[in-house]
Amino acid sequence: METADDRVVATLDRPEVRNAIDQAMVDELHALCAELEANPRTLIVTGADGIFAAGADIAQLRERTGDDARRGINATVFDRIRHLPMPVIAAVDGFALGGGAELAYAADIRLGTPRVRFGNPEPGLGIIAAAGASWRLPEIVGHARASELLLTARVIDADEALSWGLLSSVHEPDELLPAAHAVADRIAANAVRATILTKRALLAPRADHPAIDGELQAELFDSADKRARMTAFLERKKK
Repeated sequence: METADDRVVATLDRPEVRNAIDQAMVDELHALCAELEANPRTLIVTGADGIFAAGADIAQLRERTGDDARRGINATVFDRIRHLPMPVIAAVDGFALGGGAELAYAADIRLGTPRVRFGNPEPGLGIIAAAGASWRLPEIVGHARASELLLTARVIDADEALSWGLLSSVHEPDELLPAAHAVADRIAANAVRATILTKRALLAPRADHPAIDGELQAELFDSADKRARMTAFLERKKK
């Protein structure tokens, strides 16, 4: 964890198992979410040693039962990450497979490197991708492409992920975190409350629009920050 006033960088770091997501990591992610819900900041999620996350920890996954599946262990924490007040940026290097891919799908913005490999191999292990892939991936890349990826368990590279819109941009490995911080800088330059409400609008169901947009905008129209920012803009134009 690296913490600043306007952002947090969380690095998945279990190199001996290629940063596989186990129960301890899930618990730590819940603790991180609680902190960011109380004190909203942009979150950058990345992985150590050139790998984002090679999936859920198979040794633990093998022993889970139907009751564990109904609890949605990974799905619950990924959904909590998805609904954090401020944006989430996934800085993806190397493998993002299974649960690792689903964690990346939960982010608002995904950046990658030429070494990126996305895939959901769950059917080959006798299970489904049940932590977000079946509904988030179609929202990101479209139903047909998501179906092809999930039904075949095929792994795609950075070029294909970029062309599909799964990645926003591709950077060399040593430039990945600086690129993620540059995105966080652009977010930080904007009004925090406006950013929070923009994300809330983006996550709202289609049926809630346009009414929700008007309600969120009404709060901002009456804010001192809006008046101060617009006044500063008009004063700069006069110069």
